[in-house]
Amino acid sequence: MNAFRGTLVSLTTVVALTAATGAAPAGPPPDPPSAGAPGLGDPFFPLDGNGGYHALHYGLTLAYTPADTHLDGRAVVTARATQNLSRFDLDLSGLTVRSVRVGAAPAAFHRVGQELIVTPRTPLHRGEVFDVTVAYDGSPQAINVPGDPYDGWNITDDGAFVAGEPQGSRTWFPLNNHPLDKAAFDFTITVPEGYTAVANGTLAGQRTRQGRTTFRWHSPEPMAGYLATATIGKFSTDSYRTPSGLPVFTAVDPREAAASAPVLKRLPEVVDWESRLFGPYPFGAAGAIVDHAPQIPYTALETQTRPLYAHAPEIVTLVHETAHQWFGDSVSLARWQDVWLNEGFATYAEWLWAEQHGGIPAQQAFDADCAKPANDPIWAFPPAAPGDFSHLFDAPVYDRGAMALHAVRTVVGDRAFFRLLRAWAGRHRDGHGTTEEFTALARTVSPRDPGPALATWLYGKGKPVQSCSPATTSR
Repeated sequence: MNAFRGTLVSLTTVVALTAATGAAPAGPPPDPPSAGAPGLGDPFFPLDGNGGYHALHYGLTLAYTPADTHLDGRAVVTARATQNLSRFDLDLSGLTVRSVRVGAAPAAFHRVGQELIVTPRTPLHRGEVFDVTVAYDGSPQAINVPGDPYDGWNITDDGAFVAGEPQGSRTWFPLNNHPLDKAAFDFTITVPEGYTAVANGTLAGQRTRQGRTTFRWHSPEPMAGYLATATIGKFSTDSYRTPSGLPVFTAVDPREAAASAPVLKRLPEVVDWESRLFGPYPFGAAGAIVDHAPQIPYTALETQTRPLYAHAPEIVTLVHETAHQWFGDSVSLARWQDVWLNEGFATYAEWLWAEQHGGIPAQQAFDADCAKPANDPIWAFPPAAPGDFSHLFDAPVYDRGAMALHAVRTVVGDRAFFRLLRAWAGRHRDGHGTTEEFTALARTVSPRDPGPALATWLYGKGKPVQSCSPATTSR
C-alpha cells in the first residue's frame, strides 16, 4: 500500500510539471525489476549467498522430535532489497517447502539445487524492507563437504549436533548463506520434555506444556548463518554471570560432565584474559555446548556466543574457540579463502595462552614448526591461497597462519603487535575483513614494515627456509 501511494504521488508530480512546462522532468528512468543473483560469487562457493537483498533478521520457529528425526520449521526472514527485485533466492538443501509468503501475500516458489527461488506477487523496490515466511518440514541431513561429511544437522543418539561451517546451515533453515550477509537471530525451539534445545545468545524464556518444552533464544548482534546452532540433547545446564556481569550458559552431555568441568570452570578466566588482549568481548553472552558426538571428526566449532564441542574440550581448545568470538565471529570473512584470518588468529591465541600460563614461549612454538621438514603438510600451500575449498581447514591455514602473525610480532615488536590485534578486532567489529585490509592495517602500527614478512608467510610457496632462521621476538 505505501509503495502504491508513493507511485501515485510521483505520477501527480509528473502531471503537474508537464502541465506547467510542457515536458516531463529530466532524470533517468527507474531500473526495471530483475532477478537477484543466485549466489554471491565466492571463489570457493559461488552459489552460496544470494544477490538483490540484505538479510536483517531471522525468526526461526522449530519443532524437533528426536525419535523420528522430524523437523517442522517456520522461518521469517526480514530483509532489505538492494535492487528492484522481480524474484530472489534463499539457500536451502533437502526438506520440503510447504508455503512461502512475501509480506501478507502468498508467493510462487520452486527449487533448483540448493536454491529456493521466490517470486513475490508484486516486485520489491530498492530499499524496501520486507518479510519472507517459509514453512517447511522433513528430516534434515548433513551435507558432504570434501573432507567433512558432517556439515549441518547431525543426528546424535539423544538429539542433534548442529554445526554449519562452511555450508551446513542450509540443511535446517532457509537463508542468505554467506558470511558477508550477517543478521540478528531469534529462535523458538520446541522439543519433547526432558530434552534441551540450545541456540545462540541469551535464553529469553522456557515453558513446558503437554509434554513438550519450548526454548526461546535471542541473539541481537550480527551473525553469519554458519555460526547459528540449534543443538538438542539431554543436557545438564548451568547459567551464571562472570565477575564482570557477562551472562554465561553451558549445556553439557552428562557423559562428558566429569571431563568438562575443570575446563569449563576456566571459561570466565579465558574470556577476561582474551578481552585484555583483543579488546572488549564483542557479544552479550558467552558459554559452551559440550555434546557426546563421537562420530564428528573434528573437535569443536566456534558457534557464536556458545562454542560447540563434540566432546569434553581441553583448555587450549577452549582458548581457541573463545578467541574465535573476536576473530571469525565478530570480525567475519568476506571470502572463504581468507579463513586463515579466523584459524591463524585462534591458533596464535593458543600460543599466547601457553606463553603467559607457564608453557613454552610463542617463539619456541614458531621454531618448532620451522623445524618441520620441507615435505611436511604445514608447507603444502600458502595459508592465504589455499587453492580450493577442500583445503580450507588443513594445517597451513592454522599453523602457518599463526606463524605469519608471529612474524609480524617479530618485526613490529610486542607493543605495536598487541595494538594491532585490538585495532583489527575493534575497527571491524560486527563486520568483515580481508587479508589485504589486515596487511594495510599492520603497516600502520610501526615504522618497521611487516608487509614483506606477511607476503612470505601468507603467499610464499613451500617452506620459507630463510624466514625460518632463528629470530628474537622484539619486546
